[in-house]
Amino acid sequence: MAIRDGGTYVDATFGAGGHAREIAALLGSGRLVAFDLDPSAAEFRGDDPRIELVHATFARLGDELDRLAIALVDGVLFDFGVSSMQLDRPERGFSVRADAPLDMRFDPTRGESAAALLERTTETELADILFNFGEERGARRIARALVAARTAGRLPRRTLELAALVAGVVHVRGRRERIHPATRTFQALRIAVNGELETIRLGLAAAIERTRPGGRIVAISFHSLEDRIVKQTFRDDDRLRSLTKRPLEADATESARNPRARSAKLRVAERLP
Repeated sequence: MAIRDGGTYVDATFGAGGHAREIAALLGSGRLVAFDLDPSAAEFRGDDPRIELVHATFARLGDELDRLAIALVDGVLFDFGVSSMQLDRPERGFSVRADAPLDMRFDPTRGESAAALLERTTETELADILFNFGEERGARRIARALVAARTAGRLPRRTLELAALVAGVVHVRGRRERIHPATRTFQALRIAVNGELETIRLGLAAAIERTRPGGRIVAISFHSLEDRIVKQTFRDDDRLRSLTKRPLEADATESARNPRARSAKLRVAERLP
């Protein structure tokens, strides 16, 4: 991010504040505006007066900077997807391995839960969600099984119930799976519930608009759908110069220390005059 003393920066995905603390350590007399849609992020706010935590989606980055009377910033960091903080709280419903209500909302105080989405979607709509957002090859079979369970009054309402149903549909006996058979289904439902891909497009557009020339936009993605949007945006927008021909990835040492970093891809672009 090329943090400079006295600059103004945005951490668009505050989470538990790990990135924010690293930025603040280099910020000197500067200012950091941190966004998070999850109200529980406030627990990690701390008492650093240079950090302002905004309870909002980063799709509203421009509007919130206007509210704070900030015209331009020196850099923006995005860390997409579900946060470690959310994964470590099984009651939020993001994990295939812990029993919880099927929620999956980044902000549990508003919007439609995953359980509510499963209650109302047609088989075709559900198959499209699983295929387009989860790249799940068994999307039609899973959708058919879910609708059959709904018709019979046995629609999963908890994470382990859904995971078991999906595994029963797509798991091949005797095959060792690198990931849980329901991982792609959970990813797809989470993306649909939170409107993640459109939010990424809106957030990147706002960041480009509000980053001053010479400032940097950094994006960390965790699956191909996110990374494709970032790659295309950084490549095609003539206001940007991509600084990463290929995404930066965690090396073996970092992956061993932090297994969740294994799938992370980091891209950087600089705002042109």
